[in-house]
Amino acid sequence: MDTLTVWRFDTPEAAAQVLPDLERLVAAGDAHVDDAALVTWPGGRRKPSTTSLGGLTGPGGLWGGFWGVLHALIFLTPLAGPAFGAAAGAVAGTLADFGVPDDFVKKVREDVVPGTSALFVVSPRASARRLDAELQGVAVACARSALSPAQEQHLRDALGEESARSAG
Repeated sequence: MDTLTVWRFDTPEAAAQVLPDLERLVAAGDAHVDDAALVTWPGGRRKPSTTSLGGLTGPGGLWGGFWGVLHALIFLTPLAGPAFGAAAGAVAGTLADFGVPDDFVKKVREDVVPGTSALFVVSPRASARRLDAELQGVAVACARSALSPAQEQHLRDALGEESARSAG
């Protein structure tokens, strides 16, 4: 069973600074990352920037636009106004089908704010625990959502790369 975890860091640079250590962990086979994204939000900016990281040591298993869609729903919906917010709310309602409940989105919105950074990671549960141990004292896991096997398959079918689907 996969888990979507968000770790929040106290500065805009801090998440990027731990990436080499996490890449070594994955390369050594001590953890597995299906897909990841880096969010940096310098103070004074209206919105964060997002960088897709793939599987840290290779391509990720999700459609490249997945992170953009998820991050837009989390961070841009509050800025876009009521009309967009209503439409995005309808889309966000379907995120629960993928294992991303409303309280997950709310918690990330509250914790990842200007002046912080975050890592969003889809990984097996055991790897999420290993990453937790690696990031202890440097980051706080602010949100976690366990994906059931059905939700995981739904996510892969809807948002996975064509090559990842045909390989499985």
